[in-house]
Amino acid sequence: MTQLVTGEAVVLDLRLAGVPSRVLASLLDVGLQGLALVAMTIPLGAVLGGGSAAVGAGVTILVVVLVMLGYPVLMETLVGGRTLGKMALGLRVVRDDGGPIGFRHAITRGLIGLFVEKPGVTWGAAGLITALLNEQGKRLGDLAAGTVVVQERVVHQRAHDVVMPPQLAGWASTLDLARLPDDLAESARAYLGRLSSLTPASQAEHGARIASAIAAVVAPPPPAGVPPWAYLSAVLAERRRRTGYGVHVAPVAPPSLAGYAAPPPVAPPAPAPPSDSPFAPPS
Repeated sequence: MTQLVTGEAVVLDLRLAGVPSRVLASLLDVGLQGLALVAMTIPLGAVLGGGSAAVGAGVTILVVVLVMLGYPVLMETLVGGRTLGKMALGLRVVRDDGGPIGFRHAITRGLIGLFVEKPGVTWGAAGLITALLNEQGKRLGDLAAGTVVVQERVVHQRAHDVVMPPQLAGWASTLDLARLPDDLAESARAYLGRLSSLTPASQAEHGARIASAIAAVVAPPPPAGVPPWAYLSAVLAERRRRTGYGVHVAPVAPPSLAGYAAPPPVAPPAPAPPSDSPFAPPS
């Protein structure tokens, strides 16, 4: 288990992928790529058999590059950091801060993998040695791209059981959650999971930042005076309650909530509420 710090200064606990599982995933991908090469080169050879040897060699090199580079880059970009081999082993490539990778990360990993590591000029030795020596199991492509491979089929040991604050249940039922992205919701869940380990000042600062980001895409705004942790808990609990994420509910506020103004984007840390307050933070 390792800790990655997100852009919202929230610490996530993720289990790193072991070198054996990464090697096995790579072998599965290489096997699939080999089958793809055979399936593509045999008909191309039949078509180009009577042509120039230089043209045939050029087409062969192009096919090899497309399969060996295009396959991992497209898969990791379009399928959230996974190839078919990684899917089979329950692995995923993420950024160093735990976020999803993009094309830039995938192409960097792919180029170094093709020309240096898999097999590359070192026939895989450079990637294997680097992964064994690096404390996070990173190969050269990971070091250059700022990525790490994690085991995604491990239940988060410190996952927060989101509970709806009773005082906000009626308001939460009116929320429009269609624009709430998964990564922002996960940041809120991770923050709530570590709430008890943060200082009051950190609770207020990080909570206000994440709540402000969610309030920008979720309507209606929370009632005045609701602390960030209660607001985030209500949003996540309502999101989980609905059968599908992004279900649109007309944001019609009940009479008891009418007239409440949206909170400022980043509120200053508020003093701790008294113990008999309905929004006292969980211990």
